Amino acid sequence: MSDDKDNKIGDVIKKVVSIGVGAAFMTEDAVKTVLNDLPLPKDIVNGLLQNAKSAKTDFAEGVREEVGKYLSKVDPKTLLDEMLQNYDVEVNAKFSFSKKEEGNKVTKKNG
Repeated sequence: MSDDKDNKIGDVIKKVVSIGVGAAFMTEDAVKTVLNDLPLPKDIVNGLLQNAKSAKTDFAEGVREEVGKYLSKVDPKTLLDEMLQNYDVEVNAKFSFSKKEEGNKVTKKNG
């Protein structure tokens, strides 16, 4: 009996840890849904939700800082020159025209 209870507790702990790690990539609703399925007290669930929010914020802020540091070192002119020198540029565009409704026409004024 004790072994079965230990296994259930172990499964809950594994789920909580995986939620903590994956929280940065999950929506708040997804985290709530997963946590509501677990037999945890409400205060622990609320703490985990708060941790998930802060983990997501910290992760996004860290990525933003790293990208900002990298881009601050990039010289746009040098990058563009290198790209145009080493790569062919292909542009695909699609234009479509549709007739305006009678009330939306622009009228020309002679003047």
